[in-house]
Amino acid sequence: MVLLRTQRLILREFEEADWTALHAVESLPEVARYQWFAPRTADESRAYVLGALRGAREQPRVTYDLAIVPPAADRPIGRVGLGVTDAAIGEGMLWYTLHPSVWGMGFATEAGRGLADFGFRELRLHRIWADCDPANVASWRVLEKIGMRREGHLRENARIKGAWADSLIYAILDREWV
Repeated sequence: MVLLRTQRLILREFEEADWTALHAVESLPEVARYQWFAPRTADESRAYVLGALRGAREQPRVTYDLAIVPPAADRPIGRVGLGVTDAAIGEGMLWYTLHPSVWGMGFATEAGRGLADFGFRELRLHRIWADCDPANVASWRVLEKIGMRREGHLRENARIKGAWADSLIYAILDREWV
């Protein structure tokens, strides 16, 4: 079980009942805009949380998909995840999604930094990377605030919602982590 505390947040394992809070985030068109998924249905949100719970029990564990919860709140405002993409070389991928009511408050940066720290210090990863849509300026700014460096711009490398999409690739190495 992973439980991380940052200055203003708790990053914790999902609980089954969290699907309603996640649905309140990921059913919004503005949240799904740059994601590979369309606004989630209630069934999709519940299935996502159940999948995160199954992933938390896997051995060896390769996915750390955590609820982002402000200590004063009783429900998640989003999620942050770290997937070990290649254990042999110590590589992981970071992601995050937050409710629009908390956009611009630094929570994505704080949650991402907290989970990246876990990845480097506890999982002993060598490299953590992330990708985002070039049009999602707020997301790539979060990655830069975490300390990641832009490594590339991949042109039409993914089919998302029936259309070709570009990706920006960001990464940080363990020796660069402070």
